[in-house]
Amino acid sequence: MLGKMKFAMFTHMPWPEGYDPSQIFAETLEQVQYAEELGFYSAWFAEHHFSRYSMGSSSLVVASAAAARTKTIRLATGVLIPTLHNPIRLAEDAATVDSISGGRLDVGFGRGTMGYEYGGFNIAEEGSQERFQECIKIIQGLWTTTEFSFQGEYYNVNKLNLVPPPVQKPHPPIYIAASRTPATLEFVVSNGYKLCAAVVQDTAAALDLCHRFVKMSAEAGTNIPMSDIPFFRYFYVAETAKQARKDAEARLNWVLDTVQYRGTFSESSEVPYSIEDWRKARTKLPLSYDYLHDNRAFVGDPEYCIARIQELRDQGVEYFGCNFAIGGIEHEKVMRSMELFAREVMPHFV
Repeated sequence: MLGKMKFAMFTHMPWPEGYDPSQIFAETLEQVQYAEELGFYSAWFAEHHFSRYSMGSSSLVVASAAAARTKTIRLATGVLIPTLHNPIRLAEDAATVDSISGGRLDVGFGRGTMGYEYGGFNIAEEGSQERFQECIKIIQGLWTTTEFSFQGEYYNVNKLNLVPPPVQKPHPPIYIAASRTPATLEFVVSNGYKLCAAVVQDTAAALDLCHRFVKMSAEAGTNIPMSDIPFFRYFYVAETAKQARKDAEARLNWVLDTVQYRGTFSESSEVPYSIEDWRKARTKLPLSYDYLHDNRAFVGDPEYCIARIQELRDQGVEYFGCNFAIGGIEHEKVMRSMELFAREVMPHFV
């Protein structure tokens, strides 16, 4: 028998040209407060650097601000990129947020998008998998062990005692994004971590990944069920399908274009330049709103969104995350979409 589904909000905190960063942060925090009021289980914050695609360069700082404004909603990173941080410092910061929030932190990790994000920190992409795994082992060890020591290829730790310790025991839940690399998926399974399914992966591929993870987890004896995997999609619901497309189409196209545009930079980034100039110089934009709508986004009226979520539930998904604030959709429209979702969609999945 199926239980009540858990619902999350997720945000990259996008920064389109002409938008004020302070306002985006303020609106994000208001959206988290509203999500708690509406009965959402969790709010997730992405990490990216040097890009209009996301202002999540300090996602734990944002989570701490959200903790101060909420009481019950869980706060999560989707995802931290540990290879861009000192793992000791990251363990301290996450434990601090866990304490401030009263034990409401979930920690998602991922290797990031490489390119100028790694280059900007002067960190080589070579060896990132090994460094990634060492970082997470150190963070978990510091959370759980007094006088923790670690000898690795990239990091050495000698008899450290983490202050403050995390509130949750043995440690905050750990999630890993493993969308592309088999070695990452094997690392997740072998260490008993949970998987999270990102918005950047097509729905069919993300479902296949989840099913492979569940099978591997069962074979390894960790037995993490499909229901524990947060499954994120770009999401927008309006009273009619026509209105939903009208509100979301240009913003989803901005997301796709920005992802492609930022991928053309090996250093610096797209921030000082005009995306419109880039668009004009292109002879063809290979992806569009229709591609996202068919493969990564749930955009429509309540009945359509209910049907799409039910398709996921039929595949075992019981934890669904909505990326409402797509590419700079107006705050009032985001809030209205969240309210409509809670009123018309969520009750179908109790």
